[in-house]
Amino acid sequence: MVRHDVRVSVIAASDVSMVFGTHRALDSLTLEVPPGVTGLVGANGAGKTTLMSIVLGLRAPTNGSVSVLGLDPLRQGAQLRSMVGYGPERNVFPDDMPASDFVKHLAEVRGMPRSEARTRASDALWLVGLGEERFRALGTMSTGQRQRVKLAQAIAADPSLVLLDEPTDGLDPVQRDEMLNLIRQISSEYQIDVMLSSHLLEEVERICDNVVALDAGKLIAQGRLADLVGDVEGITLELAEIDDVPGSIDAVAARLRAAGLTVAHEEGLARMEVLGASSDDIADAVRDAVADSHARVRRIEQRRRKLEDLFEAAEA
Repeated sequence: MVRHDVRVSVIAASDVSMVFGTHRALDSLTLEVPPGVTGLVGANGAGKTTLMSIVLGLRAPTNGSVSVLGLDPLRQGAQLRSMVGYGPERNVFPDDMPASDFVKHLAEVRGMPRSEARTRASDALWLVGLGEERFRALGTMSTGQRQRVKLAQAIAADPSLVLLDEPTDGLDPVQRDEMLNLIRQISSEYQIDVMLSSHLLEEVERICDNVVALDAGKLIAQGRLADLVGDVEGITLELAEIDDVPGSIDAVAARLRAAGLTVAHEEGLARMEVLGASSDDIADAVRDAVADSHARVRRIEQRRRKLEDLFEAAEA
Protein backbone atom coordinates (compact mmCIF):
# COMPACT_ATOMS: atom_id res chain seq x y z
CA MET A 1 0.00 0.00 0.00
CA VAL A 2 3.00 2.33 0.10
CA ARG A 3 2.75 5.29 -2.29
CA HIS A 4 4.73 8.43 -2.82
CA ASP A 5 2.34 10.73 -4.69
CA VAL A 6 3.35 14.38 -4.76
CA ARG A 7 0.40 16.77 -4.76
CA VAL A 8 0.09 20.43 -3.94
CA SER A 9 -3.26 19.79 -2.31
CA VAL A 10 -5.33 16.73 -1.45
CA ILE A 11 -8.54 18.74 -1.12
CA ALA A 12 -9.19 22.18 -2.55
CA ALA A 13 -12.41 24.13 -1.99
CA SER A 14 -13.32 27.45 -3.57
CA ASP A 15 -16.08 29.66 -2.11
CA VAL A 16 -18.09 26.66 -0.88
CA SER A 17 -21.38 27.29 0.89
CA MET A 18 -24.04 24.83 2.01
CA VAL A 19 -27.50 26.03 2.96
CA PHE A 20 -30.28 23.91 4.47
CA GLY A 21 -33.44 26.00 4.46
CA THR A 22 -32.55 29.04 6.55
CA HIS A 23 -29.48 27.41 8.10
CA ARG A 24 -26.09 28.11 6.53
CA ALA A 25 -23.98 25.06 7.45
CA LEU A 26 -20.95 26.24 5.47
CA ASP A 27 -20.23 29.85 4.62
CA SER A 28 -17.97 30.66 1.65
CA LEU A 29 -15.13 28.27 2.48
CA THR A 30 -11.96 28.56 0.46
CA LEU A 31 -9.24 26.20 1.59
CA GLU A 32 -6.47 23.82 0.55
CA VAL A 33 -5.60 20.62 2.41
CA PRO A 34 -2.01 19.47 1.81
CA PRO A 35 -0.76 15.87 2.11
CA GLY A 36 -0.32 14.36 5.57
CA VAL A 37 -2.68 14.13 8.53
CA THR A 38 -5.08 17.06 8.67
CA GLY A 39 -7.29 17.89 11.61
CA LEU A 40 -10.73 19.25 10.79
CA VAL A 41 -11.66 20.94 14.04
CA GLY A 42 -14.60 22.81 15.46
CA ALA A 43 -17.43 22.42 17.92
CA ASN A 44 -20.37 20.15 17.19
CA GLY A 45 -22.43 21.88 14.50
CA ALA A 46 -19.44 23.75 13.06
CA GLY A 47 -19.92 22.13 9.63
CA LYS A 48 -17.30 19.38 9.76
CA THR A 49 -19.55 16.49 8.72
CA THR A 50 -21.21 18.62 6.04
CA LEU A 51 -17.81 19.41 4.54
CA MET A 52 -16.88 15.73 4.56
CA SER A 53 -20.10 14.80 2.77
CA ILE A 54 -19.31 17.35 0.05
CA VAL A 55 -15.75 16.04 -0.26
CA LEU A 56 -17.15 12.53 -0.75
CA GLY A 57 -19.57 13.74 -3.42
CA LEU A 58 -22.59 12.76 -1.31
CA ARG A 59 -23.91 16.33 -1.30
CA ALA A 60 -23.67 19.08 -3.87
CA PRO A 61 -22.70 22.43 -2.35
CA THR A 62 -25.16 25.27 -2.71
CA ASN A 63 -22.34 27.40 -4.09
CA GLY A 64 -18.69 26.90 -4.96
CA SER A 65 -16.57 23.99 -6.14
CA VAL A 66 -14.41 21.24 -4.64
CA SER A 67 -11.53 19.16 -6.01
CA VAL A 68 -10.42 15.98 -4.21
CA LEU A 69 -7.31 14.11 -5.38
CA GLY A 70 -7.63 16.14 -8.57
CA LEU A 71 -11.19 14.92 -9.21
CA ASP A 72 -14.61 16.56 -9.13
CA PRO A 73 -16.65 14.72 -6.44
CA LEU A 74 -19.91 15.30 -8.32
CA ARG A 75 -18.89 14.44 -11.87
CA GLN A 76 -16.34 11.76 -10.94
CA GLY A 77 -17.84 10.51 -7.70
CA ALA A 78 -17.60 6.77 -8.39
CA GLN A 79 -13.94 7.03 -9.37
CA LEU A 80 -13.19 9.20 -6.37
CA ARG A 81 -14.90 6.92 -3.86
CA SER A 82 -12.77 4.02 -5.09
CA MET A 83 -9.75 6.06 -3.96
CA VAL A 84 -11.12 7.29 -0.63
CA GLY A 85 -11.81 5.45 2.62
CA TYR A 86 -14.41 6.79 5.03
CA GLY A 87 -15.07 6.10 8.70
CA PRO A 88 -18.42 7.67 9.69
CA GLU A 89 -19.21 8.95 13.15
CA ARG A 90 -22.35 6.84 13.50
CA ASN A 91 -22.21 3.11 14.13
CA VAL A 92 -24.09 1.61 11.18
CA PHE A 93 -23.03 -2.01 11.54
CA PRO A 94 -25.02 -5.14 10.65
CA ASP A 95 -24.83 -6.77 14.08
CA ASP A 96 -24.92 -10.38 12.86
CA MET A 97 -22.15 -10.01 10.29
CA PRO A 98 -18.57 -11.04 11.17
CA ALA A 99 -16.08 -8.20 11.07
CA SER A 100 -14.05 -9.88 8.30
CA ASP A 101 -17.11 -10.18 6.03
CA PHE A 102 -18.09 -6.58 6.68
CA VAL A 103 -14.65 -5.20 5.82
CA LYS A 104 -14.36 -7.49 2.78
CA HIS A 105 -17.76 -6.42 1.47
CA LEU A 106 -16.93 -2.71 1.66
CA ALA A 107 -13.61 -3.32 -0.08
CA GLU A 108 -15.53 -5.00 -2.90
CA VAL A 109 -17.96 -2.08 -3.05
CA ARG A 110 -14.96 0.16 -3.69
CA GLY A 111 -14.02 -1.99 -6.69
CA MET A 112 -11.55 -4.52 -5.27
CA PRO A 113 -11.78 -8.11 -6.65
CA ARG A 114 -13.35 -10.59 -4.21
CA SER A 115 -10.24 -12.71 -3.60
CA GLU A 116 -8.06 -9.66 -3.02
CA ALA A 117 -10.71 -8.06 -0.84
CA ARG A 118 -10.72 -11.09 1.46
CA THR A 119 -6.95 -10.87 1.94
CA ARG A 120 -6.98 -7.12 2.42
CA ALA A 121 -9.80 -7.35 4.97
CA SER A 122 -7.79 -9.81 7.04
CA ASP A 123 -4.64 -7.68 6.76
CA ALA A 124 -6.49 -4.51 7.77
CA LEU A 125 -8.09 -6.13 10.81
CA TRP A 126 -4.73 -7.48 11.94
CA LEU A 127 -3.23 -4.03 11.46
CA VAL A 128 -5.79 -2.38 13.75
CA GLY A 129 -5.37 -5.06 16.41
CA LEU A 130 -8.41 -7.23 15.66
CA GLY A 131 -6.74 -10.15 13.90
CA GLU A 132 -7.85 -12.69 16.46
CA GLU A 133 -11.31 -11.11 16.68
CA ARG A 134 -11.92 -10.82 12.95
CA PHE A 135 -14.55 -13.56 12.79
CA ARG A 136 -16.61 -12.17 15.68
CA ALA A 137 -20.06 -10.75 14.95
CA LEU A 138 -20.03 -6.96 14.98
CA GLY A 139 -22.89 -6.85 17.46
CA THR A 140 -20.80 -8.59 20.10
CA MET A 141 -17.92 -6.13 19.90
CA SER A 142 -17.15 -3.30 22.32
CA THR A 143 -17.22 0.36 21.32
CA GLY A 144 -13.45 0.41 21.01
CA GLN A 145 -13.44 -2.66 18.77
CA ARG A 146 -16.16 -1.20 16.57
CA GLN A 147 -14.14 1.97 16.09
CA ARG A 148 -11.21 -0.18 15.00
CA VAL A 149 -13.45 -2.02 12.53
CA LYS A 150 -14.46 1.35 11.05
CA LEU A 151 -10.80 2.20 10.62
CA ALA A 152 -10.05 -1.21 9.10
CA GLN A 153 -12.79 -0.92 6.46
CA ALA A 154 -11.62 2.60 5.62
CA ILE A 155 -8.08 1.43 4.76
CA ALA A 156 -8.74 -2.08 3.38
CA ALA A 157 -9.22 -1.04 -0.26
CA ASP A 158 -5.83 0.71 -0.46
CA PRO A 159 -7.11 4.31 -0.47
CA SER A 160 -5.10 7.41 -1.23
CA LEU A 161 -7.15 9.44 1.25
CA VAL A 162 -9.04 8.47 4.41
CA LEU A 163 -11.73 10.62 6.01
CA LEU A 164 -12.45 9.83 9.66
CA ASP A 165 -15.38 11.49 11.42
CA GLU A 166 -14.85 11.59 15.22
CA PRO A 167 -12.90 8.29 15.28
CA THR A 168 -12.33 8.44 19.05
CA ASP A 169 -15.97 9.07 19.97
CA GLY A 170 -17.02 6.89 22.92
CA LEU A 171 -13.50 5.70 23.72
CA ASP A 172 -11.84 5.84 27.12
CA PRO A 173 -8.46 7.64 27.43
CA VAL A 174 -6.39 4.48 26.83
CA GLN A 175 -8.45 3.48 23.79
CA ARG A 176 -8.27 7.04 22.48
CA ASP A 177 -4.48 7.02 22.68
CA GLU A 178 -4.34 3.69 20.88
CA MET A 179 -6.65 4.90 18.11
CA LEU A 180 -4.65 8.09 17.57
CA ASN A 181 -1.41 6.11 17.43
CA LEU A 182 -2.96 3.80 14.82
CA ILE A 183 -4.04 6.70 12.64
CA ARG A 184 -0.61 8.27 12.79
CA GLN A 185 1.04 4.91 12.03
CA ILE A 186 -1.19 4.23 9.04
CA SER A 187 -0.48 7.62 7.54
CA SER A 188 3.28 7.55 8.08
CA GLU A 189 3.95 3.92 7.16
CA TYR A 190 1.60 3.64 4.19
CA GLN A 191 1.68 7.25 2.97
CA ILE A 192 -2.10 7.56 3.20
CA ASP A 193 -3.40 11.10 3.57
CA VAL A 194 -5.89 11.47 6.41
CA MET A 195 -8.51 14.06 7.29
CA LEU A 196 -9.51 13.59 10.90
CA SER A 197 -12.63 15.37 12.15
CA SER A 198 -12.67 16.06 15.88
CA HIS A 199 -14.05 18.52 18.40
CA LEU A 200 -11.21 17.56 20.79
CA LEU A 201 -8.44 20.01 20.00
CA GLU A 202 -5.78 18.16 21.98
CA GLU A 203 -6.19 15.14 19.68
CA VAL A 204 -5.43 17.25 16.65
CA GLU A 205 -2.47 18.92 18.33
CA ARG A 206 -1.07 15.50 19.12
CA ILE A 207 -1.03 13.77 15.72
CA CYS A 208 -1.88 16.21 12.92
CA ASP A 209 0.42 17.95 10.46
CA ASN A 210 -2.19 20.41 9.23
CA VAL A 211 -5.36 22.04 10.54
CA VAL A 212 -8.64 23.31 9.11
CA ALA A 213 -10.60 25.11 11.83
CA LEU A 214 -14.32 25.86 11.42
CA ASP A 215 -16.64 27.90 13.59
CA ALA A 216 -20.35 28.05 12.77
CA GLY A 217 -19.64 27.11 9.16
CA LYS A 218 -16.91 29.69 8.66
CA LEU A 219 -13.21 29.06 8.16
CA ILE A 220 -11.23 30.69 10.96
CA ALA A 221 -7.81 29.14 10.30
CA GLN A 222 -6.00 26.72 8.03
CA GLY A 223 -2.41 25.69 7.49
CA ARG A 224 0.42 23.74 9.04
CA LEU A 225 -0.12 23.08 12.74
CA ALA A 226 3.41 24.26 13.54
CA ASP A 227 2.72 27.59 11.82
CA LEU A 228 -0.66 28.12 13.49
CA VAL A 229 0.38 27.11 16.97
CA GLY A 230 4.00 28.15 16.70
CA ASP A 231 6.75 27.89 19.22
CA VAL A 232 6.94 29.45 22.66
CA GLU A 233 4.67 32.49 22.73
CA GLY A 234 4.89 33.70 26.27
CA ILE A 235 5.49 33.16 29.95
CA THR A 236 3.21 32.33 32.84
CA LEU A 237 4.49 34.14 35.89
CA GLU A 238 3.59 33.82 39.55
CA LEU A 239 5.03 36.50 41.83
CA ALA A 240 5.15 37.37 45.51
CA GLU A 241 5.47 40.75 47.12
CA ILE A 242 8.25 41.60 49.51
CA ASP A 243 6.73 42.75 52.79
CA ASP A 244 8.09 46.28 52.66
CA VAL A 245 7.22 46.86 48.97
CA PRO A 246 3.41 46.68 48.59
CA GLY A 247 2.00 46.86 45.08
CA SER A 248 5.12 45.45 43.47
CA ILE A 249 3.18 42.77 41.50
CA ASP A 250 0.90 45.38 39.93
CA ALA A 251 4.00 47.42 39.20
CA VAL A 252 5.54 44.49 37.31
CA ALA A 253 2.43 44.20 35.13
CA ALA A 254 2.47 47.93 34.43
CA ARG A 255 6.14 47.89 33.45
CA LEU A 256 5.63 44.95 31.11
CA ARG A 257 2.71 46.68 29.41
CA ALA A 258 4.81 49.81 29.05
CA ALA A 259 7.44 47.66 27.32
CA GLY A 260 4.88 46.76 24.66
CA LEU A 261 4.00 43.27 25.88
CA THR A 262 0.50 41.85 26.30
CA VAL A 263 -0.17 41.10 29.96
CA ALA A 264 -3.17 39.17 31.27
CA HIS A 265 -3.37 40.14 34.93
CA GLU A 266 -6.03 41.17 37.42
CA GLU A 267 -5.01 43.76 39.95
CA GLY A 268 -4.02 42.26 43.28
CA LEU A 269 -3.48 38.71 41.98
CA ALA A 270 -0.10 37.00 41.99
CA ARG A 271 -0.41 35.26 38.61
CA MET A 272 -0.09 36.79 35.16
CA GLU A 273 0.49 35.71 31.56
CA VAL A 274 2.89 37.68 29.43
CA LEU A 275 2.71 37.36 25.63
CA GLY A 276 4.92 38.73 22.89
CA ALA A 277 6.64 38.02 19.60
CA SER A 278 9.91 36.68 21.03
CA SER A 279 10.35 34.47 24.09
CA ASP A 280 13.84 35.88 24.64
CA ASP A 281 12.53 39.44 24.66
CA ILE A 282 9.75 38.45 27.06
CA ALA A 283 12.21 36.79 29.44
CA ASP A 284 14.48 39.86 29.43
CA ALA A 285 11.56 42.21 30.04
CA VAL A 286 10.21 40.06 32.89
CA ARG A 287 13.64 39.93 34.53
CA ASP A 288 14.02 43.70 34.39
CA ALA A 289 10.45 44.45 35.51
CA VAL A 290 10.68 42.11 38.50
CA ALA A 291 14.03 43.56 39.57
CA ASP A 292 12.95 47.17 39.13
CA SER A 293 9.67 46.60 41.01
CA HIS A 294 11.34 44.69 43.87
CA ALA A 295 9.02 41.69 43.52
CA ARG A 296 9.94 38.05 44.00
CA VAL A 297 9.38 35.21 41.50
CA ARG A 298 7.60 32.12 42.85
CA ARG A 299 7.14 30.28 39.56
CA ILE A 300 7.84 30.90 35.91
CA GLU A 301 7.11 28.67 32.95
CA GLN A 302 6.94 28.96 29.20
CA ARG A 303 3.50 29.08 27.60
CA ARG A 304 2.80 27.55 24.22
CA ARG A 305 -0.08 28.70 22.08
CA LYS A 306 -2.82 26.12 21.54
CA LEU A 307 -5.53 25.61 18.94
CA GLU A 308 -8.01 26.85 21.52
CA ASP A 309 -6.42 30.28 21.17
CA LEU A 310 -7.48 30.41 17.49
CA PHE A 311 -11.12 30.08 18.47
CA GLU A 312 -10.79 32.60 21.27
CA ALA A 313 -9.23 35.07 18.84
CA ALA A 314 -12.08 34.51 16.37
CA GLU A 315 -14.67 35.29 19.07
CA ALA A 316 -12.87 38.42 20.23
